[in-house]
Amino acid sequence: CKATHRLLEFLFPLAPAEKGLEFPQYDGKDRVLDINDKNYKKALKKDSMVCLFYHGPIPDSKEQQKQHQMTELVLELVAQVLEEKDIGFGMVDSHKDAKVAKKLGLEEEGSVYVFKDDRVIEFDGLLSANTLTEFLLDLLEEPVEVIGNALELRAFDRMEEDIRLIGYFKSEDSEHYEAFKEAAEQFQPYIKFFATFVKSVAKELTLKMNEVDFYEPFMEEPVTIPGKPHSEEDLVEFITEHRRPTLRKLRAEDMFETWEDDIEGIHIVAFAEEEDPDGYEFLEILKEVARDNTHLPELSIVWIDPDDFPLLIPYWEKTFKVDLFRPQIGVVNVTDADSVWMEMDDEEDLPTPKELEDWIEDVLSGKVNTEDDDEEDDDDDDDDDDDDDDDSEDDEDDDSEDDEDEDDNNGDDNDEEDDGDNEDEDEDDDDEDDDDEDDDDEDDDE
Repeated sequence: CKATHRLLEFLFPLAPAEKGLEFPQYDGKDRVLDINDKNYKKALKKDSMVCLFYHGPIPDSKEQQKQHQMTELVLELVAQVLEEKDIGFGMVDSHKDAKVAKKLGLEEEGSVYVFKDDRVIEFDGLLSANTLTEFLLDLLEEPVEVIGNALELRAFDRMEEDIRLIGYFKSEDSEHYEAFKEAAEQFQPYIKFFATFVKSVAKELTLKMNEVDFYEPFMEEPVTIPGKPHSEEDLVEFITEHRRPTLRKLRAEDMFETWEDDIEGIHIVAFAEEEDPDGYEFLEILKEVARDNTHLPELSIVWIDPDDFPLLIPYWEKTFKVDLFRPQIGVVNVTDADSVWMEMDDEEDLPTPKELEDWIEDVLSGKVNTEDDDEEDDDDDDDDDDDDDDDSEDDEDDDSEDDEDEDDNNGDDNDEEDDGDNEDEDEDDDDEDDDDEDDDDEDDDE
């Protein structure tokens, strides 16, 4: 339809590009199926991986219909780009196809579910063509990446933003490696698994045979998982228990999973641009504090680089009332987005690690929290009410004074009336005197 084509022109550039930089544009072919009770089994068997968008009933309002169209176009473009990758795409209506949704285990409207082998993986990232494509390509890769030399090991060391595990095994045929691989499938692509079969690489990592190290993001030293060799269940249990890092970065591919993983309804959130000198310095301070306090299970800091989410910058600044052009750290309530931010005495200087650590201790102890901010707002409201009461009392006093003035004025008016009456009486007396004088004159003439 015309509306769809206009939307496509808005979403995807139509200007010609040089060869080698031709961004894909939707070709108009329908590749995303409407999944129902009749075709869902066939759809799941046809491709090695199936991506399903679970949505509510198509809304009546034009604005929401456009939003639904945009989501559908994202899926169509991803399906077109990955057409040769043996991935199927479909949409499931929670109202019309409720039975199918129940059979497939679809629960959350607005979510994308990926079916691969016997697993169902929920996509908890930003629903954009780039992010979803990258996510699906990661799922197509092997769950464990093998490191065989020093250069590959150097690349592994630079992946400080990711949760990652690495194990040393005798060979790919090892039963312990097989257990490691099966555990990796449970967390793919959110947690990265690596293995080596090379003794020199294992020596560099100080790994013994069948030993596995767990690397938390931004930590300098790994934690060796106790009790080698490990079964799949042992590894899954350990990872699940230690999955929440002390410091983690908000990323497009798992941003909603990260945000939903709050501690008692709050997040400690730090904004810092890594490419900015102040932002980089603040991030290094955060890393130092996180490393010194990684033993605290209740401490988890979410680092957000505003450059990664430019569309959200105005929203964050308005909601949190902070300037994101400079580093910030605060406590955010995920229920109502209420927040309290660390006051930095000198805007030119960043807090020291000690100052930041003291502030974090106040947060963990409850001394700094978003509820205090609410109480201050309530106090301000009470003060306003008191001011209103004072104003009312003043008005009443003014009214009383006005009434008294009116009484005084009325009294003056009465006095003036009395004086007027007296003057009239005097005039009458004078007239009588004049009449008497006239009578006397007449007598004299006689």
